[in-house]
Amino acid sequence: MIEFENVSYAYPTTAEDALGPVSFAIPAGQVCGVVGASGSGKSTLASAVAGMIPHVSGGRLSGEVRVGGRPVATTPLADLVTEVGLVVQNPFNQMSGAKFTVREELAFGLENLGVDRAEMVRRIEQVLEDLRIEHLADRSPFALSGGQQQLVAIGSVLVMRPRVVVLDEPTSQLDPASATLVFGALDALRRNGITIVLVEHRIEQLAELADRVLVLSHGSLVLDGSPHDVFTDELLPDLGVSSTRYTRAARRAAERGLWPESLPLPVLLPEAVRGFGAGLSVEHTP
Repeated sequence: MIEFENVSYAYPTTAEDALGPVSFAIPAGQVCGVVGASGSGKSTLASAVAGMIPHVSGGRLSGEVRVGGRPVATTPLADLVTEVGLVVQNPFNQMSGAKFTVREELAFGLENLGVDRAEMVRRIEQVLEDLRIEHLADRSPFALSGGQQQLVAIGSVLVMRPRVVVLDEPTSQLDPASATLVFGALDALRRNGITIVLVEHRIEQLAELADRVLVLSHGSLVLDGSPHDVFTDELLPDLGVSSTRYTRAARRAAERGLWPESLPLPVLLPEAVRGFGAGLSVEHTP
């Protein structure tokens, strides 16, 4: 579904590449998390998938990015938006500025595509329900908190029903409860076979949702694997990426002989519960 072939990119005002060269492929239906320290190239990669690079940002792009077999650089952005939806970090930048209510904001993209009105209403109501923002439907998008605006921005992408959804730190302005709603909506998309590229700093929730994780450092792809393999890798601290709290706790326990040697380090809570339970049983065996 998504292919990067020897892709490098430099922004118009810089000589140094912000990304690349990188090569990887993301199959249809996969949830691919992207992590890395600030400036590692995460947002650049997300923009390249969505076609913002090079169509909007300009700059110097080499190699080829393909989505659904189509080269992004030579496919009109108007065609790409029906295939790829992008959610950016700052929701204010994603508001159309042309609509007076949240319901109308969600309809904006559908109107531009000429979607049938009855279908439009069905999609909007479903997104409002999925994100639990029905109570915001008749409010102005610009009278909302930052977190509420982010939910609306995500909804404006989900309502288009693209085959690929790219999210660049979508929960950065959300409280834990709202972030949980967003991850729930993404899980529903995953179950429906939508391909998701998710740049995210909430490691525990990303590890639970993602099928695969890419780690970037200074524009290079340095780790690529399952959440378990990536988030237990000892290189993470040097790359400016945190492991999950469960991995950190188990690693400290292992140093003190309190983690069973036969078990791998955990990434998710259930794994940690099993491991610590087994460790305590061994510790207290007469």
